[in-house]
Amino acid sequence: MRSLLFVPADSGKKLDKAMASGADALIVDLEDSIALDRKEAARKNAAAFLAEAVATAPRPYLLVRVNGLKTDLIDADLDAVAAAKPDALMLPKAEGGASIIHLDAKLAVREALCGLPDGHIKIVAIATETAAALFRVGSYAGASARLLALTWGAEDLSVELGAEANRDAQGRFLDPYRLARTLCLAGAAAAEVMAIDTVYVDFADSHGLRRECEEARRDGFAGKMAIHPAQVPIINELFTPSLKALAQAQAIVDAFAQNPAAGAVGLNGVMVDRPHLNRAKRLLQRAAAKPR
Repeated sequence: MRSLLFVPADSGKKLDKAMASGADALIVDLEDSIALDRKEAARKNAAAFLAEAVATAPRPYLLVRVNGLKTDLIDADLDAVAAAKPDALMLPKAEGGASIIHLDAKLAVREALCGLPDGHIKIVAIATETAAALFRVGSYAGASARLLALTWGAEDLSVELGAEANRDAQGRFLDPYRLARTLCLAGAAAAEVMAIDTVYVDFADSHGLRRECEEARRDGFAGKMAIHPAQVPIINELFTPSLKALAQAQAIVDAFAQNPAAGAVGLNGVMVDRPHLNRAKRLLQRAAAKPR
């Protein structure tokens, strides 16, 4: 998934528009974008949208951002949307592997009640929205086979830290949030799942978005979340592997195929080893992934 577009669950117009946005995934939001007195209506709207959208082909990957485990809202969220068969849930304010195990158990019950296969609904965790979460990012490995990806957030974290800002005057993240970003990337690698970069909130600043996408791709993120459809084309462009990168990856795979017992091979005057092979395979797999 290169682009994951947030859409408020209580807006049918925005949900319909998002389906045509070109985003690889839609995040139907029941959390921050929905006022408390709109939660129930948003759940019903999300369920109706999902029930229709999952039958569409091709279609984006469909996630629902539910409310956090420490709220009294998540069970109602799950009861409303599980039967509509979303591809995944996004868990906000996750605090390590224990949060995933907790959500896994809740999902297993709903899947059984709805006649869904065990493990059908995957999980994407927002891993850095609380101070406690930063100390638990290394605990996601092995928590659940449902875990698909980790992402991170700076807005809630900055509130909890009591910060005046999370970015500098040039729009770059300040040190506490760069730490959170790095921990997310390392936690995802340790858990062997995708790392997804956070949103760029100034949706009118295409230059800043492009810069942040380039940096995220360079560092190992597989994609980026978006808050506006206008951001999707830039994110897709920057996270689509270039023909040169694909050719290089294929050359590495081919070189090892010709030397299956080798720990390292020479390629165009450079020695490449097994970690390079694994990275090349992941790049080719991402490039081969198709929309639903």
